[in-house]
Amino acid sequence: MPGVCQAPQYLAEQLLRDEGFAEVQYTRKSGTSKAIEIALASGEADINMHFAGPLIIRLDAGDPVVVLAGVHVGCFELFATKRVRAIRDLKGKTVATPELGSSPHVFLASMLAYVGLDPNKDVNFELHPSAESMQLLADSKVDAFLGFPPEPQELRARKIGHVVVNSSVDQPYSHYFCCMVAGNKEFVQKHPIATKRALRAILKAADICAAEPAKSAKLLVDGDYTKRYDYALQALRDIPYSKWREYDPEDTVRFYALRLHEVGMIKSSPQNIIARGTDLRFLNELKRELKT
Repeated sequence: MPGVCQAPQYLAEQLLRDEGFAEVQYTRKSGTSKAIEIALASGEADINMHFAGPLIIRLDAGDPVVVLAGVHVGCFELFATKRVRAIRDLKGKTVATPELGSSPHVFLASMLAYVGLDPNKDVNFELHPSAESMQLLADSKVDAFLGFPPEPQELRARKIGHVVVNSSVDQPYSHYFCCMVAGNKEFVQKHPIATKRALRAILKAADICAAEPAKSAKLLVDGDYTKRYDYALQALRDIPYSKWREYDPEDTVRFYALRLHEVGMIKSSPQNIIARGTDLRFLNELKRELKT
């Protein structure tokens, strides 16, 4: 199922139609987050919300994507057994993740780099689907698992593990965007007016998530984007969707690019990534237009 944290892009459908889009198509991809990146780079998708880290890796590889805005900070949470009390305690431990290069793996790699650990040497990553990973954590067969909504909500409800890091509230991650809006570069260059309208719809939807979490959670369930209303409601209440005006997306790209460069996951400098992979003109205009 899609991540609840990406709620604004799902709830933006009617807002997109209000912006003049006669046809709005959501392309659902199975598997890990890599499918989203491939669809965006290939032009199968025109615009999408995604975690900053994998987008930076795609930009480093030369893929034609461009970051347009940040939507919210937080949503990832690191759960662990009693053997792990801090990120540094993961040295020599086993972490379950769905796929190397997936959003959870890239986020955790950047967290490890921030505290001086090498994700390529200091941590053993085991590849398991999310549901299996959570059960392995419950059985203490792995030491940690990094999840995003509705996974943290399920882990808490089932009393599995304990939270080591909550990126919504724990620094420095709470000061940098998690989900960002990115577009296919050719689409953005050819259709700047449509790009701005699509971005406006997503950012308006983020404001709705912040102001009306109960209504938004119901719409997610009704649209079959998630199964559990209670998990969705908790996630929407916890994720600070109103923060898109407060932080600079360039700071986010710079922060994660530095971490990923430190561990050899990208070769480009942060400034190079920013120069060729961000286009914030639409966001800057919308910040002025969509004042609270």
